[in-house]
Amino acid sequence: MSAHGWSGPASRLLVSFLAVTILPAAALFWLSWRSLEQDRLLEAERVRKRCEQAADLVVTALQQELAALELRLDDSAPSGGEVFRVVFAGDRVEMRPPHRLLYYPVAPAGREAPEQIFPAGEALEFRDRDYVRAAAAFRELTKSSDPAIRAGAWLRMARNLRKSGKPEEALAAYEAMTGCGPVLLGGVPADLVARRARFAVLEELRRTTDARREADSLARDLDAGRWLLDRETYRHFAQEIGHQPPAETAALAAAVEWLWKRRQEAPAGREAVTAGGRQWVMLWRGESGLAAGPRYVDRAWFAPLAPLLKSQGVRLVRDGASSAGDAQRTAAATGLPWSLQVASADPGADTRQFAARRRFLLAAVGLFSALVCAGSYLIARAVNRELAAARLQSDFVAAVSHEFRTPLTLLRQTTEAFVEGRAGNEAERQGLYQAQTRATERLHRLVESLLDFGRMEAGARPYRLRPTDAAQLVRGVVEEFQSEMASSGCSVELTVEPPAPVVDADPDALTHALWNLLDNAVKYSPACRTVWVHVSGRDGEVAIAVRDRGLGIPPGEQREVFRKFVRGEAARLDGIKGAGIGLAMVAHIVEAHRGRVELESTPGEGSTFTILLPGRG
Repeated sequence: MSAHGWSGPASRLLVSFLAVTILPAAALFWLSWRSLEQDRLLEAERVRKRCEQAADLVVTALQQELAALELRLDDSAPSGGEVFRVVFAGDRVEMRPPHRLLYYPVAPAGREAPEQIFPAGEALEFRDRDYVRAAAAFRELTKSSDPAIRAGAWLRMARNLRKSGKPEEALAAYEAMTGCGPVLLGGVPADLVARRARFAVLEELRRTTDARREADSLARDLDAGRWLLDRETYRHFAQEIGHQPPAETAALAAAVEWLWKRRQEAPAGREAVTAGGRQWVMLWRGESGLAAGPRYVDRAWFAPLAPLLKSQGVRLVRDGASSAGDAQRTAAATGLPWSLQVASADPGADTRQFAARRRFLLAAVGLFSALVCAGSYLIARAVNRELAAARLQSDFVAAVSHEFRTPLTLLRQTTEAFVEGRAGNEAERQGLYQAQTRATERLHRLVESLLDFGRMEAGARPYRLRPTDAAQLVRGVVEEFQSEMASSGCSVELTVEPPAPVVDADPDALTHALWNLLDNAVKYSPACRTVWVHVSGRDGEVAIAVRDRGLGIPPGEQREVFRKFVRGEAARLDGIKGAGIGLAMVAHIVEAHRGRVELESTPGEGSTFTILLPGRG
């Protein structure tokens, strides 16, 4: 079978195999990717459904809690700590339990002195600028039985004392004014006005310690809600003494103020608002309301949800930013004060099982891919090797045919010469006989080489090793080779280094190996017809080196030439005939002798093949 005849079907077989392999592999990869994507989507859907279910349970629990609380707003709603009941009684705001706010949405009305009581004294003060007489006129009014008149008189008298340069007497007047009771001056409690004025006089007198003490006392009473003030009045007096109100109490007052205004717009509701920098939950219905601070909301309403959230494996965020996969419940949809967001408590745990399945599937796909690639590579390599073997066998058949054709042609010519009687004398007949002998011997060697090669391939070639004088064996082979090649002008130069080396060898097999090396040296040295053979001992081994100055072998081919049917590229280009089994047989024979073959070659300068055999001790 020719190489061309093999390559066509083999190439088609290789292409068909790759198509049959790659297409299912590609389909498997696509299906694996689709499976991973579907698995991811299913896992995300399971997480979303769990969050949705948990969100419904949370909303239901909160709705029930708030509904029950709204039913108890009038009488038994919780109070204290960070939760306060608020009762609206007309224009008044009351806290349950009783609790004073920093300020109120509307300050309660109170009794004030009529303005017509003070015109005479005010005329002396503002028209005549007679502060002493004005102070005396107001002093008379401080004796009134009406607390409102007394408070107004003390205020005006103290003012005129300050204008007349009597600050100490003015301080005493303000002190007396604080004892007038719960009356108003210009809508402001009289004792608050008096204490603020005392603080101002003390600062004017540069009595810093007394002024600071007065301011601290006034600030404590403001924060304690001693006076029922509106927001603007409270802030005014707090700013006058340089006081910053506590954040929590200011936040509560702001929350109640917000609730007062919102109640006027809607008779009932639930809302979460930010007042005073804190978030409050407001519930109101009719005349009652509830203001719950953040700590109470967390403790009373959301802490009880912790077991539910834990069992569902989710976390709850109030009025948080949304994210993919979360369950959203808006305040408008649920009627709750907050918009709620329920998300997985541990997204990593949710995807862990999916990740394990994904790793397993990817590992399986990777293993399958590796097997497909490895199988494809091995099959492609095997096909290529078969193609190469087919080509080498084709070359081998052609080379053997050529090798046989030459001696057969010579035999045919000599036989025809005898049959036709062209050999006229004895000398011509002897020449023809010698030619027939050489052709017969060449055919014999070719046949024996092929038979030996076949036995070597089958492992049936017997080797009978016995002590052999390597130098004598090489000398005999060289003489026989020279005798046969004398007509071609070839010569062999033999050098043997003493002492005579002895090896365990099969003389026939070793002769065959050496003959192949000599034949190759002559065949591949067309320009130089001399071959050098050197026998020596080195490091306990016997070295038989055959050197030529022929074509040489490139480094990339030096290992390949010992394979069966392989011939160098230069030999094929130069048309040098050969079967490609000579060096393979040499390597096989030497290995059977427990030796090795070394090759040193430079293209264009020749080659040296050295047989190294273990020497006898």
